[in-house]
Amino acid sequence: MSDTQEEVAKAAILEKVMKGRQLTDLMLRCTILDHAGNIKSISGQFKRSDLCNEHRLNPRDLRKIDSRIPNLVPTILIRKGAVLINILHIRALVKADTVVLFDSYGSNDSRLHSVFLYHLEHNLKARGSGAPYEFRAIESILLSVLSALEAEMVFIRNLVGGLLAELEDDINHDKFKRLLHYSRRLAAFKNRAKLVQEALEDVLEQDDDLDAMYLTDKKNGVPRDMHEHEELEVLLEFFSKQVEEIANEAENIEANVQSTQEIVELILDSNRNALLALDLKVSIATMGIGTGALIAGLFGMNLKSHMEDMPYAFMAMSALSSAVALLVAWTGLRRLAQIRKVGLSNPKRVQDLKVRPRIPLPLRRRSSNGWS
Repeated sequence: MSDTQEEVAKAAILEKVMKGRQLTDLMLRCTILDHAGNIKSISGQFKRSDLCNEHRLNPRDLRKIDSRIPNLVPTILIRKGAVLINILHIRALVKADTVVLFDSYGSNDSRLHSVFLYHLEHNLKARGSGAPYEFRAIESILLSVLSALEAEMVFIRNLVGGLLAELEDDINHDKFKRLLHYSRRLAAFKNRAKLVQEALEDVLEQDDDLDAMYLTDKKNGVPRDMHEHEELEVLLEFFSKQVEEIANEAENIEANVQSTQEIVELILDSNRNALLALDLKVSIATMGIGTGALIAGLFGMNLKSHMEDMPYAFMAMSALSSAVALLVAWTGLRRLAQIRKVGLSNPKRVQDLKVRPRIPLPLRRRSSNGWS
């Protein structure tokens, strides 16, 4: 494809994308929960500009949590009076008295979202715990993320474990393809888990962000020391350790898969070497038979050798041909057996390297011919 054709194709794709855009792209679907934990709106349509003005956000902040824009890196953004959370399937805006959930476009896991919404609503209504409103919302969000990671971890572990058990009994091309597919899926899952852990660790390392996440106290004007955030730190550390355990389990499964791949490759190499050795043995046997046939061919020519009238010439030549064939075949197989011997060192070389131990000069005996 020439440069001109590439430019034309890019222009056509761009024009199609621009024509496909509608005014609804300026809208976001949101589910809003009030200060009492009640749902005010389910999957309502809201303008981006209205959301930015109401919650004092920048447009770039909403781009981070817009599910139609690819964003694989989990983020927890601390803004004035709000916390923006974008982790896995959760895209939420948490305030001191409101939680805004941004619905995921094209999401097929409605059950997971329904369970999360039910748990969030129940947790926000439970005021007896003493935790602030925003902490209960963040706890529900992180608990849903942790549940999603654990569910996917169990699913991948069962898939990989079953396939590894099958490889112990039989090795074929289809199982190797499945193992490659599961390995890629496991690597992607481990990467997601590590990114979630890094997002939590980044918040834990910033005292300013931890202090800014006390939204209820800031709204009520309660003075706080910057380093008094033990409650929130314990909450985030708990989920960070849980995610770390999941990531470590994924690493262990990945190491097990890699070990299995290496063992299977060794088995296949051993079988391949056995087939090559069989082919060499057949070739050596054929060479031996060919050598014996050479002698028989020499006497098969229509030339007089004065051995035609000898009574035992046929038996002697047959024995000679067989003996030469066996000798050549035996020599070749013996040489092949010597070459196939695998060791960490060559015994002959080790014997050659064995020298007389060196004795220090003061311990030697002096003779008339010198030191010995």
